[in-house]
Amino acid sequence: MQSIFDNGAPPPFPAPFNMAQYVLQKASDHPDKIALSVVSKNQATPLSYGALEAAVLGLAQGFLDEGLSAGDIILMRLGNTVDFPITYLAAIAAGMVPVPTSSMLSDPEVDKMLAELSPAMVVHAPGISLGHPTCPVLTQSELQALKQRPKAIYHLGDPNRLAYIVYTSGTSGTPRAVMHAHRAIWARRMMITDWYDLGAEDRLLHAGAFNWTFTMGAGLMDPWSLGATSLILEPDTPVEDIAPILMQHKASIFAAVPGIYRKLLQRETPMAFDHLRHSLSAGEKLSESLRCLWQTRTGSDIFEAFGMSECSTFISHAPKNRADPGALGRPQHGRRVALLGDNGPVPLGEAGQIAIHKDDPGLMLGYFNAPDATKRRFYGHWFLTGDLGHMSEDGSIHYEGRADDMMNAGGFRVSPLEVEQAFASLPGLQQIGVTDVQIKADTRVIAAFYVADENVSAETLEAFAKQTLARYKQPRIYQKVNALPTNANGKLDRKRLRAEYEAKHHGSDQA
Repeated sequence: MQSIFDNGAPPPFPAPFNMAQYVLQKASDHPDKIALSVVSKNQATPLSYGALEAAVLGLAQGFLDEGLSAGDIILMRLGNTVDFPITYLAAIAAGMVPVPTSSMLSDPEVDKMLAELSPAMVVHAPGISLGHPTCPVLTQSELQALKQRPKAIYHLGDPNRLAYIVYTSGTSGTPRAVMHAHRAIWARRMMITDWYDLGAEDRLLHAGAFNWTFTMGAGLMDPWSLGATSLILEPDTPVEDIAPILMQHKASIFAAVPGIYRKLLQRETPMAFDHLRHSLSAGEKLSESLRCLWQTRTGSDIFEAFGMSECSTFISHAPKNRADPGALGRPQHGRRVALLGDNGPVPLGEAGQIAIHKDDPGLMLGYFNAPDATKRRFYGHWFLTGDLGHMSEDGSIHYEGRADDMMNAGGFRVSPLEVEQAFASLPGLQQIGVTDVQIKADTRVIAAFYVADENVSAETLEAFAKQTLARYKQPRIYQKVNALPTNANGKLDRKRLRAEYEAKHHGSDQA
């Protein structure tokens, strides 16, 4: 049998449609219910559904009053505050195209985005790198007054029209602007059933920042679309406070990357969560040992999901439908997934590249202004993820690594080429090779191996990286070598770099 999962198409999406209207559809029915609470160990700052929708539609009208029109691009340079999702939804409500970005980006990285996107406006918070925009800049303080404007009317239209853009690192070393349609939020209904098991009475605590796509989707957009309550940690909340917060705020679902679970389990804090039904994990592979330890300590399970910026999560475990232990999960109902080799789908049990059908409603529209790069990601009717796996008879998909050199450190996918190219202008650096390495169980970091003049030290490279790369792209390890390994074609062999480092440092806690 071939490695294909197909149990029928998902439900058709409605038209006309607006993603923001769908997300806030419960606001008129339950205006006084708490939609969001920003929580810490000692306090909570609540926001009702009525106040949330009023802020979103007020800002949407504010954007229109500032002279913006449907289809205009708004680059978001905001920090970890509630203004982030409000700005995002306001732009979509008005038919504009928000581009949420990490607050960790440097000025050179932002300038590349500005040149590519030519946005009509940048929304900017103090202390966040702005680059050098030529378009109008709306400050966060100016944002507050616009949220008080009369409510705009939702801009309805074709569900396939562009709704938002997110950036992901491309395999070529150039971050790609990924275009998503309004229908992408409708596709997430499959995740609610086959991953979250989420309902209107749930209180979902997410350990990520507002300006992270995992938080925006799983922590905010999806709970709000059902009328559930989102709990988001106050910025810079200490790890030791998370367990008490889970108990104090009666969270029924907890979402975090594997690294957060690992840090929680390293502490002696009591883990008896009376209201916690289960937890969610995404961003990087969750080890079976970590899941089992969490289950032992808390009496509840972690359900993992696999996805990417181009299609969010489409393979998952679920409370009512757990896949094989150690597997990524099963394709969600309504998804069509295959494992492909050079000649198409491979037999069950054989390794192939994980691919999702081109008609999946959650799949991107394409890369912005990059039709050739978009085309290269498809094999016939299938979108290639770049990740390898094998499928068992029950549809469970087991992960077998990347088909390329893309790195995953702390839940962020990063291209080694992008990091290597950032160092190209550093005087005295002759060669550099970058890969991710395992420094201990369930922990991978970015490492740089370099050949350089005597006056170029690890400290030199570290300081240079801080000026040119976002924090999550910066190597944590710098190791000077006499030469970089190459393959038979003379190309840098990153897999060998990784293997040699891990063989020598296996079990080391350095980072």
